[in-house]
Amino acid sequence: MNKNDLISFAADYFPMFLRKPAPKYVSEAGNRVHGIVAEFNETPKVFHAAEMVRDAGYSNWDVHSPFPIHDIETAMGFKPTKLPMMAGAAAITGVSIGALLQWGTSYFLYPMVVQGKPYEAWEPFVPIMFELGILLTAFMCIFGMLALNGLPRFHHPLFSHDRFYKVSDDRFIICIESNDPKFDPSATRALLEKAGGKEIALIEDED
Repeated sequence: MNKNDLISFAADYFPMFLRKPAPKYVSEAGNRVHGIVAEFNETPKVFHAAEMVRDAGYSNWDVHSPFPIHDIETAMGFKPTKLPMMAGAAAITGVSIGALLQWGTSYFLYPMVVQGKPYEAWEPFVPIMFELGILLTAFMCIFGMLALNGLPRFHHPLFSHDRFYKVSDDRFIICIESNDPKFDPSATRALLEKAGGKEIALIEDED
């Protein structure tokens, strides 16, 4: 994620404090282009289209469906999530903070013999180390998941597309976003047409 992508990501969360960088593509009305969407009416068709988009090298895109599609993550080329590594790092950090805090307090700040144990005895530290490890891991899982999913987001440019609401009923939609390195309005539209997409439309993102 480059600097502009990071600023744009943060601006979705805090639009009152940040403005998105100048758009790469604008519509005829002068609005920022969010991406291009295509509609599909059958599961096999959207599955095959997802494979075509994946093989074309796109990375910032998504499939919207009224129900889970088996193995769609393979068709989209999903990489393993980074959340387990983030949670592991949070657990190690919590355990380390708990150990250092108690060791520094009992050994340096307030040295006191308790039950005849040496100041640096680690056994009494275990409950706090465990609790801090669990606490930081839980917070990382919650907030890390939200950050990786781009949630919460109270408004999305796709909400302005009337046909997008058919996704909750009987349609499938693929949206390729304009911040994808391979995005090109003409080439991307041609790819979605080749994949069998219908009702292909340009989605604007009004600042």
